[in-house]
Amino acid sequence: MVKYNEAQLDSLFGALSDGTRRKIIQKLSKEDLIVTEIASDFDMSLPAVSKHIKVLERAGLVNRKRDGKIHKISYEKEAVKTAWSWINQYREFWENSFDSLEEYLDKKSSGEKKNV
Repeated sequence: MVKYNEAQLDSLFGALSDGTRRKIIQKLSKEDLIVTEIASDFDMSLPAVSKHIKVLERAGLVNRKRDGKIHKISYEKEAVKTAWSWINQYREFWENSFDSLEEYLDKKSSGEKKNV
């Protein structure tokens, strides 16, 4: 199994655990936006949206480019690839485990039919 940076994964999954932040990521996956464009879809203050964006930044999920007072936010796909890679590793483990369980149950079921 591949070793992952635990702090990085904690930060990623922590950031993605909030619905507002997932919606922000969803918006940014389509196009780069300025903070006020992101905030327009949410029933919260601009500072509250900015706090969510800062959490996403610390997790490496978004990047902020400043041009004076304008802050353009972009989605960083590579961070999600790290999380997906970790999830995929365990998906393969569980799929193999379920395949083995299915084989075992098939053999057990066939053995019981012979004993009847």
